Amino acid sequence: MEKEKEEFKPFVPAEKQMKEFSITAVIVGVLLAVVFGAANAYLGLRVGMTVSASIPAAVVSMGILRGLLRRNSILESNLVQTIGSAGESLAAGAIFTLPALFLWAEEGKAETPDLFTITALALCGGVLGVLFMVPLRKALIVKEHGVLPYPEGTACADVLLAGEEGGSGAKTVFFGMGIAALVKYIVDGMKVIPGAVMVPVNSLKTLFSVQVYPALMGVGYICGIRIASYMFAGAVLGWFVLIPAIVSFGGESILYPGTVPIATLYNEGGASAIWSSYIRYIGAGAVAAGGMISLVKTLPLLFSTFYEAVKAARSGKEKSEKRTERDLDIRVVIGGIVLFALLIWLVPALPISFSGAWLVILFGFFFATVSSRMVGLVGSSNNPVSGMTIATLLLVTAWLKATNTIGMPGMIAAISIASVICIVAALAGDTSQDLKTGFLLGATPRRQQIGELIGVAVSAVTIGGVMMLLNHAWQFGSEALAAPQATLMKMITEGVMEGNLPWTLIFIGVFIGVAVEIMGVPVLPVAIGLYLPFELSASILVGGILRYVSSGKKKDAEGGILFCSGLIAGEGLMGIVLALLAVFGKSDKIDLSHWMDTGIFGAAALVFVLAACILISAREKKKPAD
Repeated sequence: MEKEKEEFKPFVPAEKQMKEFSITAVIVGVLLAVVFGAANAYLGLRVGMTVSASIPAAVVSMGILRGLLRRNSILESNLVQTIGSAGESLAAGAIFTLPALFLWAEEGKAETPDLFTITALALCGGVLGVLFMVPLRKALIVKEHGVLPYPEGTACADVLLAGEEGGSGAKTVFFGMGIAALVKYIVDGMKVIPGAVMVPVNSLKTLFSVQVYPALMGVGYICGIRIASYMFAGAVLGWFVLIPAIVSFGGESILYPGTVPIATLYNEGGASAIWSSYIRYIGAGAVAAGGMISLVKTLPLLFSTFYEAVKAARSGKEKSEKRTERDLDIRVVIGGIVLFALLIWLVPALPISFSGAWLVILFGFFFATVSSRMVGLVGSSNNPVSGMTIATLLLVTAWLKATNTIGMPGMIAAISIASVICIVAALAGDTSQDLKTGFLLGATPRRQQIGELIGVAVSAVTIGGVMMLLNHAWQFGSEALAAPQATLMKMITEGVMEGNLPWTLIFIGVFIGVAVEIMGVPVLPVAIGLYLPFELSASILVGGILRYVSSGKKKDAEGGILFCSGLIAGEGLMGIVLALLAVFGKSDKIDLSHWMDTGIFGAAALVFVLAACILISAREKKKPAD
């Protein structure tokens, strides 16, 4: 295995010099970072999820640089998507946490955060997320090549290569993009087909569901049946074991965080209400346990990689490395981490103490590692950043309470620390996917890392203004901007401070994770499946099954992978378009749900059509360009 990794040859050889870091690439990348960041901020505040921007940014960069500007460097296009995708990741981390500060302000419990505070928190989290990934790159991207698939990073490379090489490969990618964009438009734009097939299983007091979105099937196909089945196993445990048990045995009892009897909760909201009130806490505990186990198992590799990086920097060996092996100088990385730790502590606008600043560094590095491994398994779109943030909040709030930092100052400090760590995790995941793309293409890691930092700086300035504007226009917590993730973080923080958090549920999740590890099964995919809604894992499993059916034991699944890469890209691009339409108040004009609704039959038919398209594409062999 080690020999295979050493023999890997990227598309652009290390000895070949090609235009990569240019003013044009930086300008286009910065513009994409602003657009994707703003659109995803609105989308995340509205529905609690964001759209991964790496692949959409790659497609747009290829269109602008190759199509409009007639520039033919694939590495330059890759740098554009590297910078552009940073906006989405930073926005995701920010909107999952920081709106809690606005919610407390609306309740009259705290002051409304100013623009500088939001920008500073976002900048610190973004920069640290990138810097933490520098020593992790060789450990997780290079040495784990062939082990961690990084589906979106691989898909992004396929998209860029398809545009570079032309031929049937490009047609397959763009056909997938067209199909996915059309499906996304029909489902979320026109709203004539529901986004999921849902079948109540009344005898078990639960629900079977599968989403119709093509990107999820694409992720499942790229990941393969093994990872997809582990995720599905976690979902089955949550929805077909734990939920029926809670409903059957709970009866008229009231279990916090629920405020009504379990029977009433189920009768009013079904299995989804039980999942939202109880299973998510169990899932968060499992994710935290899986992350800790993953970190412990990875520590020897991390230490050896870090030691090698320091040794190379001290000896000057780094200067003689191949272009494709050059990272930012480890001395710059360590100095940057220390500098931002001091800034977090010393900047008056940031309500974080000295101990809080070092908690940021400790938990930030931990969750950067966990996030990178998770996106390596299941992709950025399914990276449970909110689960990691929940785990952070539990520990940080408990620490602050133990050190007598209580009440509203303690809760504001907890959310501020959690927001930085949430952004760290989101950026680490995005940077991992970008570095994987660069690894496959033959990009220079140092230039990509600098590009990420540029994207972070611009996005941090932008996101503060966007959040202030959105809150002023619709107010966080309203029907237009429900901010579901931030509302959950607010509730958890208050729960820990007031001493009524459901620790029993969390520790159930922890010990489920431990039991899974003892059985020799990877914890994280199972924990992710337990934490996420059932329909996501079910849709990913469909993609994994299609991969198994189309290729069996053969490794050759190129046609299907290219098509599924297109599915991920197409849905992402259309998601951005729909988000922009919503921002400008035009989404109602394309909504036809009041005229036509195909219901479950339309959704089921759409799943079968997508499955057929994937199977057909998997039979196609890529032909060389003319």
